[in-house]
Amino acid sequence: MFAENTYPLDARGIAKRFRHAAIFGALSALQPGETMRFCNDHDPLPLLQQLKNHFGENIQFEYLARNPGEIVIDFHIVP
Repeated sequence: MFAENTYPLDARGIAKRFRHAAIFGALSALQPGETMRFCNDHDPLPLLQQLKNHFGENIQFEYLARNPGEIVIDFHIVP
């Protein structure tokens, strides 16, 4: 299902007021070479910019699904 170093986070089950903190916390816990597979009900464009500002070049992301009601993004932590 997931690669050994890929960890799922489904934001749809997290209360909206806690989502950003949960996402930042989860990404901060990852080591270089690990990936978080993020699922959400909407495209988090403002969040993506915040993550770029916070993590800089240490994070890359790739959309796996970009459909209405179903967004899946892999966030890769790079050295």
